[in-house]
Amino acid sequence: MTEQAVNPATPARAEIVRDFAKSELFERTFQDGMELVEDAATYLDGSGRQESKLLSRNAALVYAGESMRMTTRLMKLASWLLVQRAVREGDMSALDACDPRYRLGEDEVRISEDRPPAHHDPLLMELPTGILDLAVRSERLYERVRHLDRRMYLEPTDADQPHPVQSQMDRLRQAFGEA
Repeated sequence: MTEQAVNPATPARAEIVRDFAKSELFERTFQDGMELVEDAATYLDGSGRQESKLLSRNAALVYAGESMRMTTRLMKLASWLLVQRAVREGDMSALDACDPRYRLGEDEVRISEDRPPAHHDPLLMELPTGILDLAVRSERLYERVRHLDRRMYLEPTDADQPHPVQSQMDRLRQAFGEA
């Protein structure tokens, strides 16, 4: 099932985005995201590079794939968070941030979805715990942010729902031929 925004760029939706960008929840999420990006970069450029050299050829290929998926996931997260920060700082309007190109996609591949659990895959069991830990942390943060993204951009707002009395009045006008 594909998700589509109820009404992605309305003043009510923009207000939700603006409120989130100013919230403590955003601040914590932004800090968590930027810290994870830094941790991953430090690991991949440091001990991760050394640990990957000690792996078998096949395990090294799995390591490369996991590090690429994790890096892609983190870049998507960082991009989403930076858009929210731009709204917070007034560098981007909340209405512009509602554009679908700034949303997180549903196409993200997770470790748990594309292969058996680590205890059933000997190549995953060969990977250093550092890469596995970072991959799991990035998946959790991605899911957390994707949940926020859905709530901000997909769930209906009160403004997206027609007012029941107004709806009935419109039907009566139509029935009696008034425009």
